[in-house]
Amino acid sequence: MSSFSITEEADKQCSIKIYDKLDKNSIKSIYPKIKKIKNKKFMLLKIDCFDMISLDYAGALLLADLSATFCENRASVVITGMSADFKSMMLFARKNLRQKSNIKEPKENIFVSPIIKTGKYFVDSFDSFLFFLSFLGETVLQFFRVLVHPWQFRYKATAAHIERSGAQALPIVALTSFLVGLVIAYQSAEQLAKFGANIFIVDMISISMFRELAPLIAAIVIAGRSASAYAAEIGTMKITEEIDAMRSMGFNPIVYLVLPRIFALVIAMPLIVFFADIVGVFGGMIVSKTSLGISYSEFIQRGRDVVALKHILIGLFKAPFFGLLIATIGCFRGFQVTGSTESIGKYTTISVVNAIFWVIACNALISVVLTEIGI
Repeated sequence: MSSFSITEEADKQCSIKIYDKLDKNSIKSIYPKIKKIKNKKFMLLKIDCFDMISLDYAGALLLADLSATFCENRASVVITGMSADFKSMMLFARKNLRQKSNIKEPKENIFVSPIIKTGKYFVDSFDSFLFFLSFLGETVLQFFRVLVHPWQFRYKATAAHIERSGAQALPIVALTSFLVGLVIAYQSAEQLAKFGANIFIVDMISISMFRELAPLIAAIVIAGRSASAYAAEIGTMKITEEIDAMRSMGFNPIVYLVLPRIFALVIAMPLIVFFADIVGVFGGMIVSKTSLGISYSEFIQRGRDVVALKHILIGLFKAPFFGLLIATIGCFRGFQVTGSTESIGKYTTISVVNAIFWVIACNALISVVLTEIGI
């Protein structure tokens, strides 16, 4: 154990005598004493190092901090008996200590800061847009290559993704569509009953579910379920460098990871939407029976008479576009993941938000176009 003595003398002087070693092990026991004298006011600090035979960087940092504290308090510091090597180590520690203590957080200008943040946002958005164009271009190119060489396409992987993204999503899609059909019918029944127009609830539920609500609800559920899964799966593969390994072995990640997922959702979405149509209308039928007294046979007969086939086809027509958007956005955000697990959560969240937004925007655009041309 190293020896370390502190003597408080008259005239506000303090003397420190160091024996043997001053290293990271010895300073644990002496630091409480050092802390006490640092809080006192002295005019002179004398440090005797004649008998000190060993000094490491932790000890040098302690001496540098002690001398710096006394100098800041306008006290004189005298160090005697320190060898040239020990002195150079202490000066180096003190230099680093000063550099660290002089670092100040930059003050943000309340006018400049929003401008910088806005500029950074637009620059990042532009970079992301360029990366998306590159990703989309490579995807389209590989799609045509697969058409020319169909044996390169991963049929088993596509079937597996259809099962995971489509068949396994049917329970939550069914529940959501059923509740939406139930609520719409329940809210409409009260208003229609006031005017004696009970039978028109069939028109309202069937057309709204077939044409707009079932495709949109199903797409939003799949966006939250599959877009996040695609982004997380590909993002994890990127962090673990599996994608780099694929490229080094001559496998194209777009062909092996992206195209199967896109084809899976494009194929599965019309089937999911058709299933959502049936469940949503069934929910409306239950409310029509219980609230308005319309039997199931009357409901079905009225639907056959007034609901044109085009309304069902329009909903099914939207479904592949929704699947294409969801799969493309999910895969693209997965490729944007950088080398941290935090980035996975970030881009997974962004993929869901982007997918839902573009599904709603695409639905609105198709609906407006079809309405304008009279369909």
